[in-house]
Amino acid sequence: MINTQYLPRFYKACNPSYALNMGDVLDRHYYIDFADVRGCKIVEELQRTISRISPDEPTCQLFTGHIGCGKSTELQRLKAELEAVGFHVVYFESSQDLDMADIDVSDILLSVARQVSVSLEAINIKIKPHYFINLFKEVGDFLQSPIDLSGQAELSLGIAKITAKTKDSAQVRNQLRQYLEPRTNSILQAINEEVLEKAVEQLKLRGQKGLVVIVDNLDRVDMRPLASGRTQPEYLFIDRGEQLRRLKCHVVYTIPLALIFSNEYETLKNRLGGGIAPKVLPMVRVKQRDGSDYEPGMLLLRQLVLARAFPEVSYNERISLITELFEHPETLDRLCRVSGGHIRNLLGLLYSCLQRQDPPFSRDCLEAVIKDYRDDLLLAIDECQWELLFEVVQQQSVKGESDYQSLLRSMYLFEYRDPAGRWFGISPALAETEKVLAWQQKRP
Repeated sequence: MINTQYLPRFYKACNPSYALNMGDVLDRHYYIDFADVRGCKIVEELQRTISRISPDEPTCQLFTGHIGCGKSTELQRLKAELEAVGFHVVYFESSQDLDMADIDVSDILLSVARQVSVSLEAINIKIKPHYFINLFKEVGDFLQSPIDLSGQAELSLGIAKITAKTKDSAQVRNQLRQYLEPRTNSILQAINEEVLEKAVEQLKLRGQKGLVVIVDNLDRVDMRPLASGRTQPEYLFIDRGEQLRRLKCHVVYTIPLALIFSNEYETLKNRLGGGIAPKVLPMVRVKQRDGSDYEPGMLLLRQLVLARAFPEVSYNERISLITELFEHPETLDRLCRVSGGHIRNLLGLLYSCLQRQDPPFSRDCLEAVIKDYRDDLLLAIDECQWELLFEVVQQQSVKGESDYQSLLRSMYLFEYRDPAGRWFGISPALAETEKVLAWQQKRP
């Protein structure tokens, strides 16, 4: 049984909402590199583009995948690797600054400006925001609510004051948008000239290679339709993509996975990606196309679970400690298989086991947790969606229609990569339902 004094640390490490920070020594012990079993080396590709291919010219790269599949952890690793080769990296979760249900381009640009300013102020690089001092005064007059910002105050403080006024009031937010939107190009120019270009100049004087901004969680932007008939992600990343691309530093944006299946994918690639396709982070491959285990993926998922409990123990020695966590090794394999290679699913199931009992976990405990998870999935599936799911099981591919996008967003389908390319599989928890088993028996 795991030492009880380490249980609180294990609880925290298994929390599915906890993103690893690669700057933390303990978190680095938790990290498992899944690149080989995902079928792609995305962090290496993003990093090479910035540090090797175009270190001195701004790049704009797009990154997507299922929510919870490990993007934030991989972006934290990208941050650590870029810092190791001399870049100043500003990583932030946009959902902490912005309302994901109601975002415009000016919100994203001001959020980038604020986060860069905060990061630079922390290393004693002061930005003199001449344009913004005037803008804040005009905004204060427009909203009839003064925003005090003296010539010596930080840019981040002024933007924070605006954000505070708009975050809790849709009415104020709309008023401000009406004022800012016609000025988006001027704001963008000021961010480039007064913030980003000055920052790159100062960083290079200090011997650093440049500035990288990683904007995480924009993949969580709400899919709601706008008055124009466009969804919010289509408006932001396709219609306004050229503006988001024009920031004068290296930028990595996370974008919603549904856009990969949009009819306007090529437009997205060209406007926001500059002709470069978004990088898609697939699931950890735990099974092959024929349904059999993919042992290299299973091996690494076992290590992920064991590392959360025994971070200081060596890779090879952890295997002998499986029965400290599970009554039988097969119970751990069952957990890995039913997760489908989705990291947050795996941790969520493990956390639910912890809520029921201390390790070592019984098979009955895990099966009860899986049953609850499966029942939650089943609640929302209608007959039309079942037909689409059966189609995917047969063909192992999806089409671009919105129906398939909803299946991906709802975590009914998972995407995998192997040497033959991209393929899709139904969630293993759903694959065990009576509905799917009965359908499979009827197949010729």
